[in-house]
Amino acid sequence: MLAYRAGPARRSHTDDVNAVAEHIEEITAEWLSAALGREIRTVTPEQIGSGQTGASYRLSLDADDTPTSAVAKLAAGDQAARRRVAQGYRAEVGFYTQLAATLDVRAPRCWYGAIADDALCFTLVLDDLAPLMPGVQVDGCPLTRAGDAVRNLAALHASRWNDDSLFDLDFFTRPTDRGATYLGEILVPATEAFVARYAAELDSSEVATLRTVARSITDWQLARREPFAVVHGDYRLDNLMFPTEGDGVVALDWQTVTVAPPTRDLAYFLGTSLHTEDRRVAEHELVASYHRELVARGVAGYDGARCFDDYRAGQLQGPFITVMGSTYATAVRTEQADRMFLAMIRRSCAAIRDLDSIGAISG
Repeated sequence: MLAYRAGPARRSHTDDVNAVAEHIEEITAEWLSAALGREIRTVTPEQIGSGQTGASYRLSLDADDTPTSAVAKLAAGDQAARRRVAQGYRAEVGFYTQLAATLDVRAPRCWYGAIADDALCFTLVLDDLAPLMPGVQVDGCPLTRAGDAVRNLAALHASRWNDDSLFDLDFFTRPTDRGATYLGEILVPATEAFVARYAAELDSSEVATLRTVARSITDWQLARREPFAVVHGDYRLDNLMFPTEGDGVVALDWQTVTVAPPTRDLAYFLGTSLHTEDRRVAEHELVASYHRELVARGVAGYDGARCFDDYRAGQLQGPFITVMGSTYATAVRTEQADRMFLAMIRRSCAAIRDLDSIGAISG
């Protein structure tokens, strides 16, 4: 079992309470005092967000020291659902406890992290980012916000650009032909389930694009394996926190963190979060801004034309993550989630057609 507390050194949770709190009721004042290494007199939880594979709570703390609020994130769903996303739980805890300190990306500070040996339950205690507010996927990202989000991505990617030592971390694995084939095998039926679920809302061009993506995903996984970097994997509006004014976007929900071609993050964000007309107008400049930031942070030997071609191919990340997320989410299906998935798919399919992303896979 891995346990971690923010501070100058890692150490295990004390033995008098469980290292992993599986349910919010277990996060008592005693539990938090042991986890944070300071006295907490009372704790009051309030559920926040609508995560598809985890549950988050704002914790109001009665304590002498700051912070006096934090966010707890726990596993969600039944045991079978958790098994399907256990690798995501490992990845997120690993990100906060082993990786985040090596990256120049804006993400919440982790005060405590622990995960069970079977990865079916975990506990993270993170900074409360209020008064920052989350983006809303259905509403779309204003162009005035997009530039800062893109620069934050470039900072993330440049931090460990083509760094082979990333694969020394136990929650990252090297891509393999077998793994790529497996993803293709599971995406095809997942796509058919998605098409059946939303048959009344999808038009024929969207259905055709989704099926083409599903048939192409194995080749997509095998192509363009370099450059590689740490990628968020689900970098979209609902996973970003924004200040009321100015720049300062912060990225949340790192369950999909992996090592992959970096422009997949960029393509996913612009392709699913910008309204289609806004993307068509602004994507060339936003991709160029991303590339300039990479260069400013020391990335060499990667020109702007290659970056844009990789961005084109990266658009398949949109249907891949959206379809898989819709099919395998542990959360109860809701109208709000349906609207989110449909908004992402419509924007993403339009981007794939506009950019001939299928043609760019082997380019």
